Order: sequence, then structure tokens, then C-alpha cells
Amino acid sequence: MLLPFKGRIIYDGLLINSDILLGRMMRRNLNEIFKELKALRGVITSLPWSPAPPVAIAPKSKPRPTANSKTEAGHVVDDIISMTDRFCTEHLNQEYVELCRKMAQKLGRKRRSPLLGGKPDSWAGAIVHTIGWVNFLDDPSQKPHMALRDLDRVFGISGSTGQAKSAQIRKMLKIYRMDPAWTLPSKLDENPMAWMIQLNGFIVDARRMSLDIQNEAFLKGLIPYVPGPPVPSEKVAKPAKASSAVPPPRKK
Repeated sequence: MLLPFKGRIIYDGLLINSDILLGRMMRRNLNEIFKELKALRGVITSLPWSPAPPVAIAPKSKPRPTANSKTEAGHVVDDIISMTDRFCTEHLNQEYVELCRKMAQKLGRKRRSPLLGGKPDSWAGAIVHTIGWVNFLDDPSQKPHMALRDLDRVFGISGSTGQAKSAQIRKMLKIYRMDPAWTLPSKLDENPMAWMIQLNGFIVDARRMSLDIQNEAFLKGLIPYVPGPPVPSEKVAKPAKASSAVPPPRKK
């Protein structure tokens, strides 16, 4: 929890560290994100505070979608899914196929779907671009691996268009790096963000908690599945002692 104190920011809570392996491309991408946010909002060094209560702003009324717009959005979603299915089948894997379908359908269900503005192939490329961005697709250490600029080129869109559309999707769906909701199922075990839960005011790794806590966290939708009870350290198999290469003498 960040707290303002005499013009500075202090924090209340416990900081813990987790082992995360960052490849060369991951570090570069995170550095680019930092530079973009710094240029957009600057570095926050103090929190504004005022004793006056905030002024409530009335929400803007949104136009209700018509039946024609829903039908049109459904057709666009089908076209986009056919494009992402074909691309992911040829260049990536089935996990990307399923996640891209899920994202296209979620964007299509929004009121006045953004998919109705722009070309379907640009949205299809942006969807795959976003899923790849979450899972570090452009890191050579990842499998499958593909540079995001090459991905955009296959869909026939420029790199700037792919990045802009992807940023729009991330903002709309509140997606961040290593977002568990959009992580490949095969990589959930490697994603620490999928297992961090709050317990008695502390952030803990659910994989190290008891089975009862894991079951409760799963029922609340906080973790993707129940990993099972942690293995006690005393039950971890010890490596066998190296045997001598010289055979023992035979008994007479």
C-alpha cells in the first residue's frame, strides 16, 4: 500500500522476491515499456492529498447497441477468428489459437465493439500481437518464438499499426505483462503472477500454502488450478552417493 507522508511516498506491507528468469528480449521490452510510461506520465514522486472529499462525476451515458450492430460484430468476429486460427496453426500452436479466439470473442461482446472500426486483418494481427506480447513471443528463448514485427508483416500491417492496435486492446481489457488470464496454459507454472494471493494482509505464493488454502483460492478464482500440497523438505529425494568405478573383490 502506497501512502503519502510529508510530500513523499512511503509503503506499508511486506516485500518478497521470486526467482524470475528474464531473457534479453524481455529486458529490452520491459525497458521500452518503462520509457513509454515515463514519457507519458513522468515519474510519480508524491501522492496528492486533500482533506476535501472528491467530487463525484456523473457517468456518461453510452449508446445502446442495436440488433444490426450486434449481428455485424458477430460477422466481423468470425472473420477475425478465421484469420487468427490460420496464422496460429501455421506459425504458433493450439494454445495461441484458443487464446486468440477468446480475446476476439471478448472484444466482440463489448458495447459498440471496437472491431467494427478498422480492417479485420489489422485487428486479427493486433490480437495475436497482444497475446504474443503477454507471453514474450519475441524472446528467442521462448517456444514458439517469432518477432512481433514479422508477425505484423504476415498480416500485412505496419509495425506502428500493430503496436497501436495492441496498446488499444491492452488498455481496453486491462492486460499487463505475464497476465495470468492471457498466459499460455503450458507456461502458467512459470508465471509467478498466477500464484500470488493475499493472505492475512501478506502476499504469498499459493503453491507453498496448505491444500485447504489452495482449494479455497481456486474456488474464488484466484489461482488457475490446485497445484497440490507442497513437498516437505525432508521428503525431497537426496541424490545417491557416487559409487566406486572399481568393482569389489570376489569372495573366495
